[in-house]
This record gives sequence, structure tokens and C-alpha cells, in this order.
Amino acid sequence: MSNSDQPKTSDTSARHTIQDHQYGEDYAHTHDGDADHDHDHDNFTGDDPSQESLWRQDNVILHSVGIDVGSSGTQVVFSKIHLRRIAEDLSSRYAVVDRQPLYQSPISLTPYLNDTTMDAKALGAIIDRAYQAAGLHPDDVDAGAVILTGEALRRENSESIAEVLAEQGGEFVCATAGHHMESMLAVYGSGAAKRSYDQKHRILNVDIGGGTTKLGLVQNGELVATAAVHLGGRLLVVDEANVITRLDPAGQYLAQQAGFDWHLGTKVQRQDLAQVAQWMAQALIRVLNQTFTKVDLEHLYLTDPIENFGVLDGIMFSGGVGEYVYQREVRDFGDLGKLFGQAIRQQLDEDAISTELLPAGECIRATVLGASEYSVQLSGNTTFISEPGLLLPRKNLQVIPLPTVLGEHIDALGIAKDLKQSFTRHDLQEGAQDVAISLRWLGAPSYTRLSQLANGIINAIPQTLAQKRPLFIVTDGDIAHNLGHIFQEDARVQSDILVIDGVTLWGFDFIDLGRIRMPSYTVPVTVKSLVFNEDPHAHGKSDMNDWHEHGDGHMHRHAPHTHSHVEGHEHGQNDHHHHHHGDEHHHHGHEHGHEHDHVHQHEHGPGHDEHTHT
Repeated sequence: MSNSDQPKTSDTSARHTIQDHQYGEDYAHTHDGDADHDHDHDNFTGDDPSQESLWRQDNVILHSVGIDVGSSGTQVVFSKIHLRRIAEDLSSRYAVVDRQPLYQSPISLTPYLNDTTMDAKALGAIIDRAYQAAGLHPDDVDAGAVILTGEALRRENSESIAEVLAEQGGEFVCATAGHHMESMLAVYGSGAAKRSYDQKHRILNVDIGGGTTKLGLVQNGELVATAAVHLGGRLLVVDEANVITRLDPAGQYLAQQAGFDWHLGTKVQRQDLAQVAQWMAQALIRVLNQTFTKVDLEHLYLTDPIENFGVLDGIMFSGGVGEYVYQREVRDFGDLGKLFGQAIRQQLDEDAISTELLPAGECIRATVLGASEYSVQLSGNTTFISEPGLLLPRKNLQVIPLPTVLGEHIDALGIAKDLKQSFTRHDLQEGAQDVAISLRWLGAPSYTRLSQLANGIINAIPQTLAQKRPLFIVTDGDIAHNLGHIFQEDARVQSDILVIDGVTLWGFDFIDLGRIRMPSYTVPVTVKSLVFNEDPHAHGKSDMNDWHEHGDGHMHRHAPHTHSHVEGHEHGQNDHHHHHHGDEHHHHGHEHGHEHDHVHQHEHGPGHDEHTHT
């Protein structure tokens, strides 16, 4: 063995780097804080060191935190997550196989200074107490999420508070929020996803918090669709004398719909609050029965409705109001939560909806449990990272997806064109900031295909390379090591390079990358959705003109497409094209849009009358 092949002599004055472990040197030690990597929290002993090392490469333990700052409550959950490598096809993904809660903080009322500002100092004190009670320091936290949800998102200082909490809460803690993301987290946190998977059922999870209600439709454990409406238990708050001390605009609107013109300082009667809660419950039932009106669509929905629930096997409730729906909470916190939950339960007991009410899972802690459990992915262990100390950790890298479907023959010119268009679609100027380029890998990892892929990416990012910005590539297939070497050997690339695999990303994601974990040689990846954008398009809400009102005021969406025929056409039994004209409710089991400049008739079988679209 030549001198260059020998392990480097340890130097106590030299900076400890990942290269020190290249020959398996001393995994069991701690760092002084300046190392370019970290160690898995795996303190295992055994008689066979080789077997222990293999176990540790395939199993990783992370400490995770979920911080939920909601409209009404703030809570913190610490967990220990066990991820196991699952090698299949061209993937070495790590999946969550066990989550052990370490500490759940008491639920505190979210502190506000006034109608437009949260109390940052009081909020920070809540978080600090949770860390102290858990016996953890922020440096002990590997991954997690800060979630500002519902009305908390609308406060003027919400973005700065999320950034501060993410920065101080731990190296990998990140801010994430938004109606659709919160719906997803509630589906997983409440147990609806697991129940759907175990029983192969189609379940609607209804998560009702202080400011918003989130709908999550899950089929066989997979999230199908999400939506959010502006109904919540703490949009209006009264003191012990029943004087209104907090009244959000949405709360004032709900009171008006129930017949009351209330303002801050108004003294109200308990029965009047109950009347508002009854109106809210009836509005929610319209949403759950998909018989909502044009007024509901315009003033209550924060996103597009879920167009078709399909045949549901059951419905679950979660969130703080869910505790009252399941009659697990009896306390009154001076808001609409208890009355709203009781009114919903009354509607359910009177069979206002035909779907079966499933037993409760997690309710008030559903969102924060979801954040703690499902905000993390772990890269495969075939990563390529040219300079770990310079490239990691990284926060808030925007994901730019390469939309190209990779065929047997990869076209570098097509790759470059598609990637440039992706920058444009995301309103980003190539080279203006560091981004993470994500791609789906299909087919054999041959040198020819990989080099064409690399060439296409290089041609699409001239400004990034000219400025020697680092190159971040994230893929789902096990190609990172080979693809990274191809980039490194290309004379046009003078940048530092990071390529990780085993991670699936989508457009409009942001990611945090943690330091390399030894000995698994993996990188923690925390995925976040876009936040703090009140543009309705960011929430996925479409133009009101896409929806049409029927005789009883119920709404139906016609996604755009044009009929080229003039004569009537028939719908067979498998077309799922239903019209219930007894109550004028009109429903299509598929997206059946219309842009008609003519008149035609639909012919239906027995039991359906003819009708005309114009």
C-alpha cells in the first residue's frame, strides 16, 4: 500500500472531517461542533462488530420535533424516529418503521398582542419551556417542522416568527404551512391514513382547528385530495362577562350569516353564540354533503372544493373541535369551539350525512403529530458530495423539477429545454439563487444515458456554472454516485456538487438538507410546501366562473372541454354520469366540463328525465 493509500494520522489540532471515517475509523465519539458530518443516534452493542455495522448502515435513528402554532393553540411534540433502508429496484429509500413519542407539551393558547400581531416573546417562552421539559437542547434535534396554520398565518409577523422558531428550534427544524399541507399532515397525524391503509378503505378526515377546517380524502392509505374552508372554533372569543374580546373577519362574517351584527366589545348571549355555532355546523354539513352554495364557495372555501368524494367507507374528525365532536372534551375556553363541536355532533346524530362516523384517533394533536412523523425523508447511501463541509447543511432550497419522462434514449437538448421552462414556470431566473433540481429516474443507469442527462442539465444552467454556484441534484433512483462523478469530470463544471438519491420531490417544494450522518452515509431531507402566500392561486382556488349554480343554489364545476356534437348523446352504465333532479342537485362522477355555444340533449335510461345544456 502506498503512502497515499494509508489512513491519515489523527491530528488533534486538525478539523475533524468525514474523511476520517473513510477506513472505518472510530465511529463512537462526539463532535465539538465544527465537524462536517453527524452520527446516527444508534448506541448499540453486540458480539459481532461487523453485524452491528451492517445494522447501523440500514437503520437510522432521528430526533424530530413538531411545533404547531395554530389559530387557537400552540403545542410541541418530540419524537424518536426509526428509519430502515428498503432496497428495491433502483432505490435505497429509508422508510419510517417506528416512532416513539419522547415528550408532548401541554397545549397553550396561542398568544396575540392584537388582531394583527402574535406575541413573539410569549410564543418563544412556550417553546423554551417545552424543550426544557423534554430534557432536549436544540442541537439534539435532527429534523422536524414549524407549522403556522389557519388564522395564525394571517398575522403580520407570522413569517418572521416562523423563521425565528425554525432557526432557534434546532438545526433541521423548518417552517412549513398552508391549507393543503396541513390537511395532509392531519390525515397522517390523526391515524386516518393508517386506518385507510389497514382496512383498504376510502376515508374523509375533517380536521377542525381554531380558524379553519381541513378536508383530507385518503384511499388505501394514499392521500387523494385536500381542501380547506373558513370554519373554526376560535374565530370569536368572549370573556367571562360574554363580551367579545377577539373577532376575526371570518368570525364577524359567520355571525352576520346567523343574523348578528357583532363587533369588538359587544356583549352577547350564550344562546346567540349557540345560534352562530348551529349555522356553522349546517354550513359544514353542506360541505360534507357536497351541496354547498355559491355564497359558500365564495366566502367559506379557502381552496377549491374536492369535486367528488366518491363512495366513502367512513368519516373521521380531528383538531381541537374534533375533541368535542367525539365528546372527549367538556371544558369551555370562551370561544365557539365547544358549541361548534356539539352542534356538529347533533347533526351527525340526526343522520345529516349518510357516511359512518369512525372512532376517534388523534384529535387536537393530529397536525403536530403529522409534522413530527412525516416531514422527513432520508437520502439513499450512494450519495455524491464533493465538499460536505461547504455544501451541508442547507436550508430552504427551492425545488425545480425536471418534468422530462426519461425514455430509453435520453435527449440532452430536450432535457435542457424542459429544465429552462421549469425555471420559467417557477418564476425564477436561472443563476439568481441556489436551487435543488429534482428528477425521476427510469431505466438502466448506463453511462450513455447518465452522460446525456448530465449534459442536458449543464446546458440549462449556464449562469449557475459561470458564477460557480453549487449544484444540487435530487433524484429518486440510485444513480447519485455515478451521476456526481460525471458532473465532476466535466471541464465546464467548476462548482461544488451534491447529488443525492432515494428522495422524491415535487414542484413548489422547498427542502432543508442536513449534515451527512455516519456510518449510514445518508443525508436527512426535510420537505416543505410554499408558505405565506395569500394569492388564491397559491391555495389552488380556481376562478368562480368555472362553477355553475343550479336551481336550489348548489354548485357544480364544469372543467373546460368542448363538445363538437350537436345531437343528443347517451351515457352508458359505466360513465358514472349522474343527475338527481328531485332536488336539482347535479353531479358527474368524472370531470365533465362544458363550453357550449349550442344546444344539445342528454338521453338517460329509465329513472332520469331529459334536460338541456345551453
